[in-house]
Amino acid sequence: MSHPDNHDVRRTIRVVAAVVERDGRYLITQRRPNAVLPLLWEFPGGKVEHGEKDAEALRREMRERLDIDVEVGELISYVTHPYEHYTVDLFLYECRTSGTELSCKNVHAFRWVTSIEFDQYPFTPADEASMTKLLGVNDA
Repeated sequence: MSHPDNHDVRRTIRVVAAVVERDGRYLITQRRPNAVLPLLWEFPGGKVEHGEKDAEALRREMRERLDIDVEVGELISYVTHPYEHYTVDLFLYECRTSGTELSCKNVHAFRWVTSIEFDQYPFTPADEASMTKLLGVNDA
């Protein structure tokens, strides 16, 4: 009797990220040196825990990473990206924040950048794919 080889089944991780725009600039964060994909840039966010809704996960991650509260709006885009050992389903949400003070609690750095400046920052592959979709939407 043959069994499916579970080693070939990739784990799928659901990740939510925030697109926070202020005065034509977008908030991006840099991964920590000891993280997977070290020092690459991304839209802030993180994994959705079991039983969590996307909006709950995004609010929790933004507090944990940047010490800010966000209001989660519309889903902007969704991409799926296979990495070596797992697949990331990345859901990008439009978010608003009333706070102006951010702190690097769980990120290496953060920046406010214009969409034109995106290509100056090395992004994670999933975020790169999301950004392409995001900019495509903005150009329409």
